[in-house]
Amino acid sequence: MSETIDRFLKYVRIDTCSDEDSQTVPSTGKQHDLAEVLAEELEAMGASEITYDREHCYVYASVPASEGCEKAPTLGFIAHMDTSPAVSGANVKPRIVKEYDGRDIVLNEEKGVVLRLADFPRLSEYAGKDLIVTDGTTLLGADDKAGLAEIMAMAEYFLTHPEHKHGRIRLGFTSDEEVGRGTDHFDLGLFGADFAYTVDGGPLGSLEYENFNAAGARLRVQGRSVHPGSAKGTMKNAILIAQEFQSLLPVFQNPMYTEGYEGFFHCDSIQGTVEEVRADYIIRDHDRTLFEEKKHLFLDAAAFLNRKYGEGTVTVEMRDSYYNMREIMERHMHLIHNACDVMREMGVAPHISPIRGGTDGARLSYQGLPCPNLCVGGENGHGKYEFACVQDMEKITELLIRLAEKYGTAEAGEH
Repeated sequence: MSETIDRFLKYVRIDTCSDEDSQTVPSTGKQHDLAEVLAEELEAMGASEITYDREHCYVYASVPASEGCEKAPTLGFIAHMDTSPAVSGANVKPRIVKEYDGRDIVLNEEKGVVLRLADFPRLSEYAGKDLIVTDGTTLLGADDKAGLAEIMAMAEYFLTHPEHKHGRIRLGFTSDEEVGRGTDHFDLGLFGADFAYTVDGGPLGSLEYENFNAAGARLRVQGRSVHPGSAKGTMKNAILIAQEFQSLLPVFQNPMYTEGYEGFFHCDSIQGTVEEVRADYIIRDHDRTLFEEKKHLFLDAAAFLNRKYGEGTVTVEMRDSYYNMREIMERHMHLIHNACDVMREMGVAPHISPIRGGTDGARLSYQGLPCPNLCVGGENGHGKYEFACVQDMEKITELLIRLAEKYGTAEAGEH
């Protein structure tokens, strides 16, 4: 097994699920379990400038520039340690399907969990390759432990192959990316890169430099519970009012019906009773104007219901999460051109598409660190049908190595 895959299989067994309801930093203490492992491994491989920020759960390190490359730009690679709270990341049991035969994959026979071609037709493109899958009870964690493994394998390669020339390379591993807080305490001054890549994308060849504008909204509906036998004229059913709120949003501006540049409203969770309901939404659009219109529509729907059922019935807490990094990246397109050039040299067809989500790189770009997003070789993140491709992950490690070598000259940044 390669260095990349060995590391990945080790990392996914460490539970690092974040928690969007937690107010601690990081949101879950168990993210430190992986941070400590990474810091120890960096020390063992001979990396320099290692910083383990124990307060915020970040890990930083350097691969020093090769002799003669000290004036080259400092290139950063960033990945996040946490996994999505959408599906459990505890007790992950990865399994390698050797030379995948192009048919459905039974993940868990006892529970009847099957990775079906009918549901995930892209599976057919992996026939003949080795796939890492779950046991059907947890997510895998390729988002973003595949990125961690690839970056770490790249760093060790350079530290053990000094004949390969490169500039100074900075590594940054963040916590709480999945709950929108990955860069809240990221120390850009300490990181000290001229530009960087997040390694947090999808299939081999994917490259992204534009993303959604994003906001999160918490809807609260205050009802009035009365015995249903005597409720006429007095009961106010919060469950039904929450349903009515959802009906005021455009039916087809929903993740189930959108793709590409199309934005959406997404009810991510809901809980409650007749007396009170809480629903969490995310609001997304690539176009800033349409994004603002969506937020206004959301608030207008709440205002309408308050006029109908009484002031204070519906309240909304809304917060912007990140913005489309395209306007920043358009001033640093060498990062895209160089990545595409390296992919083509490797026989990989670049596939540039908008991120239907966000990465740490979106916020970092607005904070002054241009940071597009590279592939990791995984698919179906945030769920039990997630998988990663062994050969593609190994190629992505090679991609990182070649990119770092390309930026080993001062001129690379001017491409």
